[in-house]
Amino acid sequence: MNKGLYALAMGTFSLGITEFMMMGILSALASDLNVSISTAGHLISAYALGVCVGAPLLLFARRMPLRTILLVLAAIIAIGNGLATFAPGFRTLMLARFISGLPHGAFFGVGAIVARQLAAPGKMVSAVAFMIAGMTVATLAGVPLATFITENLTWRWAFGIVSLCGFITFASVLLLVPHLKPLPDAGFKGQFAFLRTLPPWLIFGGVIFAQTGMYCWYSYIDPQMLNIARFSPADLSWIMILAGLGMFIGNIVAGRLSDHHAPSFVSLCVMACGIAVLLLFFLFCSNKLAAIVLMMAGTAVLFGSGSPLQSSIVGYSRGGELLGGACIQIAYNAGNAVAAWLGGHAIASGCGYGATSLFGIPFVAVGCILITVLYCRCERR
Repeated sequence: MNKGLYALAMGTFSLGITEFMMMGILSALASDLNVSISTAGHLISAYALGVCVGAPLLLFARRMPLRTILLVLAAIIAIGNGLATFAPGFRTLMLARFISGLPHGAFFGVGAIVARQLAAPGKMVSAVAFMIAGMTVATLAGVPLATFITENLTWRWAFGIVSLCGFITFASVLLLVPHLKPLPDAGFKGQFAFLRTLPPWLIFGGVIFAQTGMYCWYSYIDPQMLNIARFSPADLSWIMILAGLGMFIGNIVAGRLSDHHAPSFVSLCVMACGIAVLLLFFLFCSNKLAAIVLMMAGTAVLFGSGSPLQSSIVGYSRGGELLGGACIQIAYNAGNAVAAWLGGHAIASGCGYGATSLFGIPFVAVGCILITVLYCRCERR
């Protein structure tokens, strides 16, 4: 395996901790900053908004070498989380979270292109899945560590460690990723040509709706486990480890299957499982064992539906690969931003923490329909 893939995985590891540690520290952070949990959920939306703003900026970097772009993005990861470490209050932390989100979509977009170029023949989806595995390892080890540090020290130390990971990513890219020429420049308008075709829109729509449905539930997994399943705050560290294990398994299995089956078909099957998981979680989340098993299944769905489409969009965006890779991250995080708001609205309106999973089911169903159209019209063999 090309060593450059490890540098890409280090970057997604850093981004994974930045994005997902909020789910494990939301209650403690809300208490420390003296805001409600639904208000603290806006920190998730601020990060997602940063992703949506930062990803399109790749258009202005299309003539830069791919490694140079990755280095700039790694530096922003370090700076954004460094600012969060020293944020004096909630509003400043919101700004720091927005800055931290700026490199997310761009890194995944460029990283997917680089991973495909570094991959062995016939292993392009697996290479992208390996890059994304850095994020799943973050949820498996980094996020629980951040949760543990928050419970025993302070959330500021958690952000400081992520800032350090950003600097390590910078060094890894500098040392391990070879020099790659910029992609052929089709001009500014040429970057948008692929959007005249149907498949990218089906992918973006499927991602937005599926992510909205699943993250409506997962954004508030911390208070659900504490208030419905009745786990203690000390249990959150190992609970986050199991959540990360689900993500890791879902990502790797889906990536391997997509090397042999149509990626859209794999994503469709995984999304369909998500509907069942959300319904079962609502019904049985008061049972500790059921809550843990269903949480792992849900996080497997989160990542199992993603990696095949992350690779597919590069193939469907010829001439605008940077924009295509960035747009799918906009889709992911637009869904996340809406989901955090939707789940927070369900909680604030008195529906309860458990209702967040029910609110998500219709969105996942729409995502399934769109990916079904993609499979039937474009990829059925």
